[in-house]
Amino acid sequence: MKTTVKKLSDTKVQLTISLGTSELADAEKVALTKLARDIKVPGFRKGKVPASVAAKHVNPNALQEQILENALSKAVAEAFLQEKLQALERPSVEVKKFVPGAELEFTAEVEIIPPVKLGDYKKLKAKKEAVKVEAKEIDEVIDRIRKNYAEKTEVKRAAKVGDEAVIDFTGKKDGVAFEGGSAKEYSLKLGDGQFIPGFEEGVIGHKAGEEFDLELTFPKDYHAESLAGQKVIFTVKLHKVNELKLPELNDEFAAKCGPFSEMKEVKEDIKRELTAQKEREAGEKFKDALVSELAEKSKVALPELLIEDQLRSIERDLTQNLMYSGLSLDSYLKTQGFKDKDEWMKKEARPAAEKRVRAGLVLAELSKELKVDASRDEIQAQIDAFKQQYGNDKKMLEQFDNPNVHRDIANRMITDKTVAKLVELNTKK
Repeated sequence: MKTTVKKLSDTKVQLTISLGTSELADAEKVALTKLARDIKVPGFRKGKVPASVAAKHVNPNALQEQILENALSKAVAEAFLQEKLQALERPSVEVKKFVPGAELEFTAEVEIIPPVKLGDYKKLKAKKEAVKVEAKEIDEVIDRIRKNYAEKTEVKRAAKVGDEAVIDFTGKKDGVAFEGGSAKEYSLKLGDGQFIPGFEEGVIGHKAGEEFDLELTFPKDYHAESLAGQKVIFTVKLHKVNELKLPELNDEFAAKCGPFSEMKEVKEDIKRELTAQKEREAGEKFKDALVSELAEKSKVALPELLIEDQLRSIERDLTQNLMYSGLSLDSYLKTQGFKDKDEWMKKEARPAAEKRVRAGLVLAELSKELKVDASRDEIQAQIDAFKQQYGNDKKMLEQFDNPNVHRDIANRMITDKTVAKLVELNTKK
Protein backbone atom coordinates (compact mmCIF):
# COMPACT_ATOMS: atom_id res chain seq x y z
CA MET A 1 0.00 0.00 0.00
CA LYS A 2 1.26 3.45 -0.94
CA THR A 3 -0.07 6.57 0.74
CA THR A 4 0.48 10.26 0.08
CA VAL A 5 -0.97 13.03 2.25
CA LYS A 6 -2.12 16.37 0.90
CA LYS A 7 -2.93 19.15 3.38
CA LEU A 8 -6.11 20.91 2.24
CA SER A 9 -6.27 23.22 5.29
CA ASP A 10 -5.04 23.32 8.88
CA THR A 11 -7.81 20.87 9.79
CA LYS A 12 -8.49 18.95 6.57
CA VAL A 13 -6.41 16.40 4.62
CA GLN A 14 -6.70 14.30 1.51
CA LEU A 15 -5.04 10.90 1.40
CA THR A 16 -4.28 9.27 -1.94
CA ILE A 17 -4.04 5.51 -1.40
CA SER A 18 -2.84 2.92 -3.92
CA LEU A 19 -3.29 -0.85 -3.54
CA GLY A 20 -1.64 -3.61 -5.61
CA THR A 21 -2.21 -7.27 -6.37
CA SER A 22 -1.46 -8.64 -2.90
CA GLU A 23 -3.83 -6.27 -1.07
CA LEU A 24 -6.65 -6.94 -3.54
CA ALA A 25 -6.05 -10.70 -3.23
CA ASP A 26 -6.49 -10.40 0.55
CA ALA A 27 -9.67 -8.40 0.03
CA GLU A 28 -10.95 -11.09 -2.37
CA LYS A 29 -10.43 -13.83 0.24
CA VAL A 30 -12.46 -11.86 2.78
CA ALA A 31 -15.16 -11.16 0.18
CA LEU A 32 -15.45 -14.83 -0.82
CA THR A 33 -15.69 -15.89 2.82
CA LYS A 34 -18.51 -13.43 3.38
CA LEU A 35 -20.42 -14.26 0.19
CA ALA A 36 -20.04 -18.02 0.73
CA ARG A 37 -22.30 -17.78 3.79
CA ASP A 38 -25.34 -17.00 1.63
CA ILE A 39 -24.92 -19.16 -1.48
CA LYS A 40 -26.26 -22.68 -2.05
CA VAL A 41 -24.04 -25.33 -3.66
CA PRO A 42 -25.13 -28.95 -4.07
CA GLY A 43 -23.28 -31.17 -1.64
CA PHE A 44 -22.60 -28.41 0.89
CA ARG A 45 -24.69 -27.09 3.76
CA LYS A 46 -25.54 -23.39 3.67
CA GLY A 47 -22.77 -21.40 5.26
CA LYS A 48 -20.26 -24.26 4.91
CA VAL A 49 -19.22 -23.68 1.28
CA PRO A 50 -15.40 -23.38 0.94
CA ALA A 51 -14.17 -20.09 -0.50
CA SER A 52 -12.50 -21.88 -3.44
CA VAL A 53 -15.83 -23.49 -4.40
CA ALA A 54 -17.81 -20.30 -3.73
CA ALA A 55 -15.61 -18.43 -6.24
CA LYS A 56 -17.13 -20.48 -9.10
CA HIS A 57 -20.74 -19.82 -8.05
CA VAL A 58 -20.91 -16.18 -6.86
CA ASN A 59 -22.08 -13.32 -9.03
CA PRO A 60 -18.92 -11.71 -10.48
CA ASN A 61 -20.29 -8.20 -10.09
CA ALA A 62 -21.31 -8.83 -6.49
CA LEU A 63 -17.83 -10.24 -5.82
CA GLN A 64 -16.06 -7.18 -7.21
CA GLU A 65 -18.34 -4.86 -5.22
CA GLN A 66 -17.53 -6.76 -2.04
CA ILE A 67 -13.80 -6.77 -2.84
CA LEU A 68 -13.88 -3.01 -3.38
CA GLU A 69 -15.80 -2.42 -0.14
CA ASN A 70 -13.40 -4.58 1.88
CA ALA A 71 -10.29 -3.08 0.31
CA LEU A 72 -11.44 0.51 0.87
CA SER A 73 -12.47 0.09 4.51
CA LYS A 74 -9.28 -1.76 5.48
CA ALA A 75 -6.95 0.55 3.56
CA VAL A 76 -8.52 3.73 4.98
CA ALA A 77 -8.15 2.49 8.55
CA GLU A 78 -4.55 1.38 8.01
CA ALA A 79 -3.58 4.56 6.16
CA PHE A 80 -4.84 6.90 8.91
CA LEU A 81 -3.13 4.74 11.53
CA GLN A 82 0.10 4.71 9.50
CA GLU A 83 0.07 8.50 9.06
CA LYS A 84 -0.93 9.05 12.73
CA LEU A 85 -4.03 11.02 11.76
CA GLN A 86 -7.26 11.09 13.80
CA ALA A 87 -10.34 11.53 11.62
CA LEU A 88 -13.25 13.47 13.09
CA GLU A 89 -15.81 11.83 10.83
CA ARG A 90 -16.18 9.12 8.19
CA PRO A 91 -13.85 10.04 5.30
CA SER A 92 -15.29 11.00 1.94
CA VAL A 93 -13.89 8.35 -0.47
CA GLU A 94 -13.58 8.68 -4.24
CA VAL A 95 -12.29 5.81 -6.41
CA LYS A 96 -9.91 7.06 -9.11
CA LYS A 97 -8.90 3.76 -10.67
CA PHE A 98 -9.93 0.14 -10.15
CA VAL A 99 -8.53 -2.78 -12.17
CA PRO A 100 -9.91 -5.99 -10.56
CA GLY A 101 -7.15 -8.17 -9.20
CA ALA A 102 -4.43 -5.69 -10.19
CA GLU A 103 -4.81 -2.12 -8.97
CA LEU A 104 -6.94 0.23 -6.87
CA GLU A 105 -6.35 3.94 -6.40
CA PHE A 106 -8.64 6.23 -4.40
CA THR A 107 -8.71 9.40 -2.31
CA ALA A 108 -10.01 9.82 1.25
CA GLU A 109 -10.85 13.35 2.38
CA VAL A 110 -11.71 14.26 5.96
CA GLU A 111 -11.40 16.75 8.83
CA ILE A 112 -8.82 15.68 11.38
CA ILE A 113 -7.71 16.55 14.87
CA PRO A 114 -5.02 19.12 14.07
CA PRO A 115 -1.53 19.15 15.54
CA VAL A 116 -1.15 21.23 18.70
CA LYS A 117 1.95 23.22 19.64
CA LEU A 118 1.76 23.63 23.38
CA GLY A 119 2.83 26.82 25.11
CA ASP A 120 5.06 26.67 28.20
CA TYR A 121 2.69 24.92 30.60
CA LYS A 122 5.13 25.05 33.53
CA LYS A 123 5.42 28.84 33.77
CA LEU A 124 1.87 30.17 33.58
CA LYS A 125 1.11 33.52 35.24
CA ALA A 126 -2.35 32.77 36.65
CA LYS A 127 -2.53 32.91 40.46
CA LYS A 128 -4.97 31.43 42.91
CA GLU A 129 -7.01 34.06 44.73
CA ALA A 130 -6.37 34.40 48.45
CA VAL A 131 -9.40 33.42 50.48
CA LYS A 132 -10.69 35.66 53.26
CA VAL A 133 -13.97 35.56 55.16
CA GLU A 134 -15.21 38.93 56.42
CA ALA A 135 -17.09 39.35 59.69
CA LYS A 136 -19.96 40.87 57.70
CA GLU A 137 -20.38 37.61 55.74
CA ILE A 138 -20.64 35.61 58.97
CA ASP A 139 -23.21 38.06 60.31
CA GLU A 140 -25.29 37.72 57.11
CA VAL A 141 -25.45 33.94 57.59
CA ILE A 142 -26.44 34.37 61.23
CA ASP A 143 -29.18 36.84 60.18
CA ARG A 144 -30.62 34.27 57.76
CA ILE A 145 -30.62 31.63 60.51
CA ARG A 146 -32.28 34.07 62.94
CA LYS A 147 -35.09 34.71 60.45
CA ASN A 148 -35.75 30.97 60.25
CA TYR A 149 -36.26 30.91 64.01
CA ALA A 150 -38.26 34.15 64.21
CA GLU A 151 -41.32 34.14 66.49
CA LYS A 152 -44.59 35.23 64.85
CA THR A 153 -47.11 37.33 66.73
CA GLU A 154 -50.33 38.45 65.06
CA VAL A 155 -50.88 42.19 65.33
CA LYS A 156 -53.86 44.45 64.55
CA ARG A 157 -51.81 47.44 63.38
CA ALA A 158 -50.94 48.36 59.82
CA ALA A 159 -48.28 46.26 58.12
CA LYS A 160 -44.72 47.59 58.03
CA VAL A 161 -41.33 46.56 56.70
CA GLY A 162 -40.12 43.36 58.38
CA ASP A 163 -43.64 42.00 58.98
CA GLU A 164 -45.13 38.91 57.43
CA ALA A 165 -48.34 39.58 55.50
CA VAL A 166 -50.69 36.66 54.77
CA ILE A 167 -52.52 37.58 51.57
CA ASP A 168 -54.68 36.46 48.66
CA PHE A 169 -53.86 38.13 45.38
CA THR A 170 -54.98 38.01 41.75
CA GLY A 171 -53.13 39.75 38.94
CA LYS A 172 -54.93 40.91 35.78
CA LYS A 173 -53.75 42.42 32.51
CA ASP A 174 -56.42 44.18 30.48
CA GLY A 175 -58.98 42.71 32.86
CA VAL A 176 -57.88 39.11 32.31
CA ALA A 177 -56.08 37.06 34.99
CA PHE A 178 -52.62 35.94 33.84
CA GLU A 179 -50.84 32.66 34.56
CA GLY A 180 -48.80 32.60 37.77
CA GLY A 181 -50.34 35.83 39.03
CA SER A 182 -52.64 34.43 41.74
CA ALA A 183 -52.30 32.77 45.14
CA LYS A 184 -54.27 32.08 48.33
CA GLU A 185 -53.01 32.74 51.88
CA TYR A 186 -49.52 33.51 50.64
CA SER A 187 -47.02 34.43 53.38
CA LEU A 188 -45.12 37.49 52.14
CA LYS A 189 -42.13 38.88 54.06
CA LEU A 190 -42.32 42.63 53.52
CA GLY A 191 -39.02 44.16 52.54
CA ASP A 192 -37.39 41.05 51.08
CA GLY A 193 -38.08 42.06 47.48
CA GLN A 194 -39.75 38.78 46.50
CA PHE A 195 -42.31 40.44 44.20
CA ILE A 196 -42.07 43.02 41.43
CA PRO A 197 -41.27 46.63 42.46
CA GLY A 198 -44.19 48.35 44.14
CA PHE A 199 -46.06 45.25 45.31
CA GLU A 200 -44.65 44.96 48.83
CA GLU A 201 -44.60 48.74 49.19
CA GLY A 202 -48.30 48.70 48.26
CA VAL A 203 -49.14 46.22 51.03
CA ILE A 204 -47.31 48.26 53.67
CA GLY A 205 -49.73 50.55 55.55
CA HIS A 206 -52.75 48.26 55.22
CA LYS A 207 -54.44 46.30 58.04
CA ALA A 208 -55.87 42.79 58.24
CA GLY A 209 -59.29 42.53 56.59
CA GLU A 210 -58.62 45.21 53.98
CA GLU A 211 -58.94 44.54 50.25
CA PHE A 212 -57.26 46.85 47.73
CA ASP A 213 -55.89 47.14 44.19
CA LEU A 214 -52.28 47.76 43.20
CA GLU A 215 -51.63 49.28 39.79
CA LEU A 216 -48.13 48.17 38.84
CA THR A 217 -45.83 47.79 35.83
CA PHE A 218 -43.67 44.73 35.27
CA PRO A 219 -39.94 45.42 34.65
CA LYS A 220 -38.97 45.65 30.97
CA ASP A 221 -36.48 42.79 31.45
CA TYR A 222 -39.01 40.48 33.17
CA HIS A 223 -38.45 36.84 32.14
CA ALA A 224 -42.03 36.31 30.88
CA GLU A 225 -42.17 38.12 27.55
CA SER A 226 -45.97 38.52 27.72
CA LEU A 227 -45.66 40.54 30.95
CA ALA A 228 -42.39 42.43 30.44
CA GLY A 229 -43.05 46.17 30.63
CA GLN A 230 -46.81 45.60 30.90
CA LYS A 231 -49.25 47.46 33.18
CA VAL A 232 -51.29 45.18 35.47
CA ILE A 233 -53.64 45.38 38.43
CA PHE A 234 -53.26 43.16 41.48
CA THR A 235 -56.31 42.73 43.71
CA VAL A 236 -55.02 41.98 47.22
CA LYS A 237 -56.85 40.81 50.33
CA LEU A 238 -54.85 41.06 53.56
CA HIS A 239 -55.83 38.30 55.99
CA LYS A 240 -53.25 38.65 58.72
CA VAL A 241 -50.23 40.72 59.78
CA ASN A 242 -47.57 38.90 61.78
CA GLU A 243 -44.84 40.73 63.64
CA LEU A 244 -41.59 38.80 63.46
CA LYS A 245 -39.39 38.80 66.53
CA LEU A 246 -35.85 37.63 65.94
CA PRO A 247 -34.25 35.48 68.67
CA GLU A 248 -31.44 36.96 70.75
CA LEU A 249 -27.89 35.89 69.96
CA ASN A 250 -27.27 33.90 73.13
CA ASP A 251 -26.37 30.36 74.21
CA GLU A 252 -29.98 29.21 73.72
CA PHE A 253 -29.89 30.34 70.08
CA ALA A 254 -26.48 28.66 69.63
CA ALA A 255 -27.97 25.33 70.75
CA LYS A 256 -30.70 25.67 68.10
CA CYS A 257 -28.05 26.03 65.38
CA GLY A 258 -26.40 22.66 66.08
CA PRO A 259 -24.18 20.94 68.64
CA PHE A 260 -22.97 24.27 70.02
CA SER A 261 -22.99 25.71 73.54
CA GLU A 262 -22.16 29.35 72.73
CA MET A 263 -22.28 31.83 69.84
CA LYS A 264 -18.50 31.80 69.46
CA GLU A 265 -18.70 28.18 68.31
CA VAL A 266 -21.49 29.01 65.82
CA LYS A 267 -19.42 31.81 64.27
CA GLU A 268 -16.33 29.60 64.06
CA ASP A 269 -18.34 26.87 62.33
CA ILE A 270 -19.84 29.33 59.84
CA LYS A 271 -16.37 30.72 59.15
CA ARG A 272 -15.02 27.20 58.47
CA GLU A 273 -17.90 26.45 56.06
CA LEU A 274 -17.55 29.77 54.23
CA THR A 275 -13.77 29.34 54.01
CA ALA A 276 -14.13 25.83 52.55
CA GLN A 277 -16.70 27.08 50.03
CA LYS A 278 -14.49 29.98 48.96
CA GLU A 279 -11.48 27.66 48.71
CA ARG A 280 -13.41 25.38 46.34
CA GLU A 281 -14.54 28.35 44.25
CA ALA A 282 -11.03 29.83 44.15
CA GLY A 283 -9.65 26.42 43.15
CA GLU A 284 -12.07 26.11 40.25
CA LYS A 285 -11.33 29.68 39.09
CA PHE A 286 -7.61 28.92 39.25
CA LYS A 287 -8.06 25.81 37.12
CA ASP A 288 -10.10 27.72 34.54
CA ALA A 289 -7.55 30.54 34.46
CA LEU A 290 -4.64 28.13 33.91
CA VAL A 291 -6.43 26.27 31.12
CA SER A 292 -7.48 29.53 29.42
CA GLU A 293 -3.94 30.94 29.63
CA LEU A 294 -2.36 27.76 28.25
CA ALA A 295 -4.94 27.62 25.45
CA GLU A 296 -4.09 31.21 24.46
CA LYS A 297 -0.35 30.49 24.54
CA SER A 298 -0.72 27.32 22.42
CA LYS A 299 -1.05 27.15 18.65
CA VAL A 300 -3.89 25.04 17.28
CA ALA A 301 -6.35 25.26 14.41
CA LEU A 302 -10.01 24.77 15.28
CA PRO A 303 -11.94 22.19 13.21
CA GLU A 304 -15.31 23.56 12.14
CA LEU A 305 -16.86 20.16 12.85
CA LEU A 306 -15.95 20.39 16.54
CA ILE A 307 -17.12 24.00 16.77
CA GLU A 308 -20.51 23.09 15.29
CA ASP A 309 -20.81 20.21 17.76
CA GLN A 310 -20.16 22.58 20.66
CA LEU A 311 -22.63 25.13 19.29
CA ARG A 312 -25.34 22.47 19.30
CA SER A 313 -24.39 21.51 22.85
CA ILE A 314 -24.47 25.13 24.07
CA GLU A 315 -27.86 25.79 22.50
CA ARG A 316 -29.30 22.51 23.84
CA ASP A 317 -28.09 23.15 27.40
CA LEU A 318 -29.33 26.75 27.40
CA THR A 319 -32.74 25.77 26.02
CA GLN A 320 -33.15 23.06 28.68
CA ASN A 321 -32.16 25.40 31.52
CA LEU A 322 -34.53 28.07 30.26
CA MET A 323 -37.34 25.53 29.97
CA TYR A 324 -36.98 24.67 33.67
CA SER A 325 -37.44 28.39 34.40
CA GLY A 326 -40.48 28.65 32.13
CA LEU A 327 -38.63 30.68 29.49
CA SER A 328 -38.16 30.28 25.75
CA LEU A 329 -34.87 30.86 23.93
CA ASP A 330 -36.37 33.75 21.95
CA SER A 331 -37.60 35.59 25.06
CA TYR A 332 -34.23 35.09 26.76
CA LEU A 333 -32.33 36.47 23.76
CA LYS A 334 -34.51 39.59 23.75
CA THR A 335 -33.90 40.22 27.45
CA GLN A 336 -30.15 39.89 26.79
CA GLY A 337 -30.25 42.45 24.02
CA PHE A 338 -29.84 40.16 20.99
CA LYS A 339 -32.04 40.94 18.00
CA ASP A 340 -32.19 37.29 16.95
CA LYS A 341 -30.62 33.85 17.32
CA ASP A 342 -28.04 34.50 14.58
CA GLU A 343 -26.66 37.50 16.45
CA TRP A 344 -26.45 35.48 19.68
CA MET A 345 -24.66 32.69 17.83
CA LYS A 346 -22.13 35.12 16.38
CA LYS A 347 -21.46 37.25 19.45
CA GLU A 348 -21.83 34.83 22.36
CA ALA A 349 -22.30 31.17 21.44
CA ARG A 350 -19.58 30.83 18.81
CA PRO A 351 -16.81 32.49 20.88
CA ALA A 352 -17.77 30.18 23.76
CA ALA A 353 -17.72 27.15 21.44
CA GLU A 354 -14.32 28.11 20.03
CA LYS A 355 -12.95 28.54 23.55
CA ARG A 356 -14.21 25.06 24.53
CA VAL A 357 -12.74 23.41 21.43
CA ARG A 358 -9.38 25.14 21.86
CA ALA A 359 -9.17 24.15 25.54
CA GLY A 360 -10.20 20.57 24.77
CA LEU A 361 -7.56 20.11 22.05
CA VAL A 362 -4.85 21.70 24.19
CA LEU A 363 -5.68 19.54 27.23
CA ALA A 364 -5.77 16.41 25.06
CA GLU A 365 -2.28 17.22 23.80
CA LEU A 366 -1.08 18.01 27.32
CA SER A 367 -2.36 14.66 28.59
CA LYS A 368 -0.19 12.96 25.92
CA GLU A 369 2.77 15.16 26.82
CA LEU A 370 2.46 14.32 30.53
CA LYS A 371 1.52 10.66 29.82
CA VAL A 372 -1.71 10.96 31.81
CA ASP A 373 -4.02 7.96 31.65
CA ALA A 374 -6.88 6.27 33.49
CA SER A 375 -6.61 2.61 34.42
CA ARG A 376 -9.42 0.10 33.94
CA ASP A 377 -9.80 -0.17 37.71
CA GLU A 378 -10.14 3.62 38.05
CA ILE A 379 -12.74 3.77 35.29
CA GLN A 380 -14.70 0.87 36.74
CA ALA A 381 -14.60 2.43 40.21
CA GLN A 382 -16.07 5.63 38.76
CA ILE A 383 -18.77 3.69 36.91
CA ASP A 384 -19.66 1.81 40.11
CA ALA A 385 -19.90 5.13 41.98
CA PHE A 386 -22.28 6.52 39.34
CA LYS A 387 -24.41 3.37 39.48
CA GLN A 388 -24.67 3.67 43.25
CA GLN A 389 -25.58 7.35 42.90
CA TYR A 390 -28.49 6.65 40.54
CA GLY A 391 -29.74 3.71 42.60
CA ASN A 392 -32.88 2.19 41.08
CA ASP A 393 -33.08 4.40 37.99
CA LYS A 394 -33.00 1.57 35.42
CA LYS A 395 -32.75 3.90 32.42
CA MET A 396 -29.70 5.67 33.82
CA LEU A 397 -28.09 2.44 34.99
CA GLU A 398 -28.38 0.94 31.50
CA GLN A 399 -26.38 3.85 30.08
CA PHE A 400 -23.40 2.93 32.23
CA ASP A 401 -23.13 -0.39 30.39
CA ASN A 402 -22.62 1.43 27.08
CA PRO A 403 -18.99 1.35 25.81
CA ASN A 404 -19.36 4.91 24.49
CA VAL A 405 -20.28 6.09 28.00
CA HIS A 406 -17.24 4.23 29.36
CA ARG A 407 -15.07 6.10 26.87
CA ASP A 408 -16.61 9.45 27.84
CA ILE A 409 -16.01 8.70 31.53
CA ALA A 410 -12.39 7.76 30.78
CA ASN A 411 -11.85 10.97 28.79
CA ARG A 412 -13.37 13.04 31.59
CA MET A 413 -11.08 11.37 34.14
CA ILE A 414 -8.01 11.95 31.99
CA THR A 415 -8.98 15.61 31.52
CA ASP A 416 -9.46 16.07 35.29
CA LYS A 417 -6.11 14.41 36.00
CA THR A 418 -4.40 16.59 33.40
CA VAL A 419 -5.85 19.79 34.88
CA ALA A 420 -4.78 18.64 38.36
CA LYS A 421 -1.26 18.09 37.04
CA LEU A 422 -1.31 21.56 35.45
CA VAL A 423 -2.27 23.05 38.82
CA GLU A 424 0.52 21.10 40.52
CA LEU A 425 3.12 22.32 38.00
CA ASN A 426 2.07 25.95 38.53
CA THR A 427 1.72 25.95 42.29
CA LYS A 428 4.72 27.00 44.32
CA LYS A 429 5.69 24.51 46.98
